[in-house]
Amino acid sequence: MVKTGEKNKWFLWIKIILLGLFIALLLRTFVFSTSLVQGESMYPTLQNGDRLLFNKLIYLTEEPSRGDIVIIKRPLKNYVKRVIALPNETIEVKDHVLRIDGIPYNQNFLTKSQQMHSANFRPIKVPPNSYFVMGDNRPISRDSRNGLGFVFKDEIIGKSELIIFPFSEWSVTR
Repeated sequence: MVKTGEKNKWFLWIKIILLGLFIALLLRTFVFSTSLVQGESMYPTLQNGDRLLFNKLIYLTEEPSRGDIVIIKRPLKNYVKRVIALPNETIEVKDHVLRIDGIPYNQNFLTKSQQMHSANFRPIKVPPNSYFVMGDNRPISRDSRNGLGFVFKDEIIGKSELIIFPFSEWSVTR
């Protein structure tokens, strides 16, 4: 026979566990979630198979910034890309130099070799409420230049905050 004190103790533990699960579900649904990097388009910043923790709330209060690594929701798959140009800006690559509104943009997240492999393209004006995104591994990235097109703000579902797997790669994404 179970004593009343033990019953209350078990009931308290069950309530604590259920409350913890409920809070975890709320956080996962509305605040943070994870995304898997598929492919090498963000190499070397991100590797194929990296699992990212991303912030779902940040873009409710602020706009995506140049350089942010974002999660883009499309019907068949989510993409992980870097914001390069903002609404109403003009972007081009000329002589392997990325220019935004005619001003060279320092891509300190790319190696010199990656910058030299950035193929030239003519000036493109980013429409209002849209973003121009690119992968860091420019030669193989499917992005705003070649198939992904401009990304609308409502397609950006979060900002990558950190790599959570593999554990040896734990770091803040930049």
